[in-house]
Amino acid sequence: MIEISKKLLKIVGKTNAKYDLVGEGDRVLLGLSGGKDSLMLAHILNHRRRVTPFKFDFLAVTIDYGMGEDLSVLAAHCKAHDIPHKVVKTDIYETAQEKIRENSSFCSFFSRMRRGALYRIAQEEGFAKVALGHHLDDAAESFFMNFLYNGALRAMPPVYRAGNGLLVIRPLIMVRERQLIDAALHNNLPLIGDEACPGMRFDVKMPHARAATKSLLANLEKENRQLFVSLKAAFEHIHESTFFDAERLER
Repeated sequence: MIEISKKLLKIVGKTNAKYDLVGEGDRVLLGLSGGKDSLMLAHILNHRRRVTPFKFDFLAVTIDYGMGEDLSVLAAHCKAHDIPHKVVKTDIYETAQEKIRENSSFCSFFSRMRRGALYRIAQEEGFAKVALGHHLDDAAESFFMNFLYNGALRAMPPVYRAGNGLLVIRPLIMVRERQLIDAALHNNLPLIGDEACPGMRFDVKMPHARAATKSLLANLEKENRQLFVSLKAAFEHIHESTFFDAERLER
């Protein structure tokens, strides 16, 4: 059994209570890539399933892109820790070879394809909620990328309803990335890294905007150690009427 800090569990518990993410009788499908975020979330959900006063079920699903990736270590790890787990084979890699353009950005393409596969599986197997491993750093990076590159004020909500009716939840959205890194290293988890990213096999540009945004936030945090405390508070206190949207102005 792995060790999960009380602080990490407390943050996830408070987030769950505040946004009503997982409750009595829920069936949750977790997108498990095998990276630090989703694997720690699998262990956290497994822990909460044992200790919470309400009953819920979850299934961790790993998408096989169809490029010959070896997921046996991840599958064995889940089995050893009694994490319900399923590998679903897809033809995403083959589809990408036909559709992705040379020198194009691949992250959004594979994200959409992977998310679509998870949604399909959830609907086919009767899951009403899909859990993703996004954390507070992801939300901050998403906000600044939209702000700087897309001209929009948009982040990542703890929960939202997808167009197909599924509820998408982010139980780790109040957790810092470094907390997940520390937990994964402390427990020596068998993490899957960039070697499982199908985009690495294509002649496509790397996601420079995300790397630049991550670097920007790191530099800002060096100047202001309370940066993410402030950002988290800001995400909860939105003053819509102070912007230029004519429909939201107070008259």
